[in-house]
Amino acid sequence: MSLREATFSGSDAAYFLKAAVVGILVGGLATGFHSGLEFLFSSYASLRSSLDGGLAIAVSACLSAAAVTAAFLLVQRVAPEAAGSGIQEIEGAMEDKRPLNWARVLVAKFFGGLLALGSGLVLGREGPTIHMGAMAAEAISRSSAVQGADHKGLLAAGAAAGLAAAFNAPLAAILFIVEETRRQFPFSYRTYMAVIVASILSAAVTEQLTHIGPVLLIDVKYIPVWSFLLLALMGVGLGALGVFFNWALISVMDLFARIPKGLRWIPALVIGGVTGVLLNVFPAATGGGEDLVQGLVTDSYGIWALILLTVLRFGGVLFSYASGVPGGIFAPMLSIATCAGLAFGVASVSMLPLEDEFRAACAVAAMGGFFAASVRAPLVGVVLVMELTGAYALIMPVLVTCSTASLTAHHLGGRPIYEQLLERTLRLSGQAPDSEPDKTPVQLGTRKS
Repeated sequence: MSLREATFSGSDAAYFLKAAVVGILVGGLATGFHSGLEFLFSSYASLRSSLDGGLAIAVSACLSAAAVTAAFLLVQRVAPEAAGSGIQEIEGAMEDKRPLNWARVLVAKFFGGLLALGSGLVLGREGPTIHMGAMAAEAISRSSAVQGADHKGLLAAGAAAGLAAAFNAPLAAILFIVEETRRQFPFSYRTYMAVIVASILSAAVTEQLTHIGPVLLIDVKYIPVWSFLLLALMGVGLGALGVFFNWALISVMDLFARIPKGLRWIPALVIGGVTGVLLNVFPAATGGGEDLVQGLVTDSYGIWALILLTVLRFGGVLFSYASGVPGGIFAPMLSIATCAGLAFGVASVSMLPLEDEFRAACAVAAMGGFFAASVRAPLVGVVLVMELTGAYALIMPVLVTCSTASLTAHHLGGRPIYEQLLERTLRLSGQAPDSEPDKTPVQLGTRKS
């Protein structure tokens, strides 16, 4: 049924009411999760500052190691599918190939996420909130016997609500469903509007409770049109970096999977300990990176410092994610892109007649470009960056960077990261993934047969 042919009915109203409940519930849940993390961050920072150098490092190493190990064991014993971001789990559930143990996942994701992210791992909040959003929608679906396409639509609405709450970016959340889950999402008037309703309400609840505007507000004015050529060149580099990132992430996860099952807690222990040390000696290399981005843009970092930070955060997210604890890769990817983009901008400003604010423009454009190359959702990359930074004057430059990055990744043979993660998950669970994924985009208002 197309959007034009759809008519409003009592069943539509009941379904949209469920979507509204999902949005409000997810907004409150995400706010509680974020508030808990902020409390842990501030408490942990206060503890470190109250201790002397050597003692602070030792205590941090022990605490972070214990927290990450506890998060790993909690996930393994309660809900193994709660490891990582969970986006691939939602896509698998919408294909009827992955379990939906909503209560177990909520417990493991919420408390495991607090332990893992609170320890300083290079992981983002958005992964847990997206997964928890879908599980909240699953709880509503079971309580009211929602089935079939409506059920899958409500799962997508919950996931979108989780992303909207994580970044206060409802439009990007809606587009994420359109681009990322185009293979699984049952497009219809009801399901599409349910995603919109849930995303709006989730972001509204979060903003009302936290009073937070754009998460990574960056003030950048227009840049010369001729500099778009430089951003296109940067997009090519980001496209290659995105393909390498996807390959490296899967490779590290496969490497850890070779460790005997009874010893897989050891990487979590070691990674947590190293993170605790870095919290004291190089804190910029830890955490999701939301707070780091604005500092990088406003401060005058040298090109070699930016390259070093890019490498450290790149490696940090690979090992943090592969450790098997809850956490997302969106926020770390944005921070990696910021470092790489600023390095490119610093080099450009030093060699060409460009204003210093071109550095910030490169940082903003790089966020979208790296996201587009890895996730292969260029439109989401553009809108997400706009909503996060508020730098709407840079829509054209970001479009250029995202387009060239996505095209480069495509021609290098790269594939979307969550598609690869889902295939890996299905393979490890003994299920055969689709031999040839359907890459044909689905038009709004239509459904695949």
